[in-house]
Amino acid sequence: MAPETAARPRAAEDAPREWAMVFPGMGPVKYADVSRFLLTNPHARRLRKAAEEVLGYSLADRYRESGEDYTEAAQVVFLVNCLALAEWARERHGVEPVACAGPSFGQKAVTAFSGALPFADVVDLTARLARHEAGYFAREHRDVVTLSFVRVPGEQLRPVLAEMDDRGAWYDISCHLDHDFFMVSLREAELDAFQARLRSLGGLPLYTMRPPMHSAAFGPLRRSVEEEILPRYRFADPRLPVVADQDGTVVESAEGMRTLLLDGIVRPVRWPDVVRTLRGLGVGRVCVAGPDGLFGRVGCTVNTFDVLAADPRAAMRPRPPAPLPA
Repeated sequence: MAPETAARPRAAEDAPREWAMVFPGMGPVKYADVSRFLLTNPHARRLRKAAEEVLGYSLADRYRESGEDYTEAAQVVFLVNCLALAEWARERHGVEPVACAGPSFGQKAVTAFSGALPFADVVDLTARLARHEAGYFAREHRDVVTLSFVRVPGEQLRPVLAEMDDRGAWYDISCHLDHDFFMVSLREAELDAFQARLRSLGGLPLYTMRPPMHSAAFGPLRRSVEEEILPRYRFADPRLPVVADQDGTVVESAEGMRTLLLDGIVRPVRWPDVVRTLRGLGVGRVCVAGPDGLFGRVGCTVNTFDVLAADPRAAMRPRPPAPLPA
């Protein structure tokens, strides 16, 4: 049986041992991979039913029927599962964090987990944002995608981007995930040439996302969210420090949480900055609560912390039997 905790390297005895809760960004997740947890785990069932009261429809049915990766239902299911897995990690492993972070989509889960908004409000916010963003990208930036890639360190990426500058090609760095792991938004017409250039350097393009994410070009979307959606909600100060995914600053106010959500539209994720801040807060262990193939696995995370992968597969494993008395 595979262990639930993936820890590389194991912290020394005198290393920081505090926990942080990390809610990962959202990637493509198959219904079959998460449905059993969503439907049977007690924490997930409770949160799913509460979400359905807000939405007015069967979340599992809508998700199964949607057939796409980032639909409204898919986003709410991801939110529910992340928060349920955080509760499971507290119950099973005694995780009591001193701070939390939520890169990219994980901002929504961290907003609920930290108490900055009630769970029902975060469900409503997630659904409204999904519809609003879908409408925006159906009209705007239809030729823009976000490409993720690895094995291209920053010092090698900079000349590639300078070449794009020289020929007047638009781009924006959307995520800096590790020393050689980035996401760049660019026009789809530039995609093949950009991927070929990365491969010439030994890089490995991973996947292309549509709609794109995290770019200053999406300022109109930020303004419309600020004016049309966020006034519905009354934010509170978070109950524990939240580390901003854009620059690693510590957010401790209601206004800061509101700004965090808005800035996530137009500012890039800088995950190494988050890692440095968490370490500075005395964190030596992180629980990544949610389906994740990224934030709990990149080098800057596993080389800094012991990592507990709290994902649906781990949560559905039977608890090992208690040892028999001697």
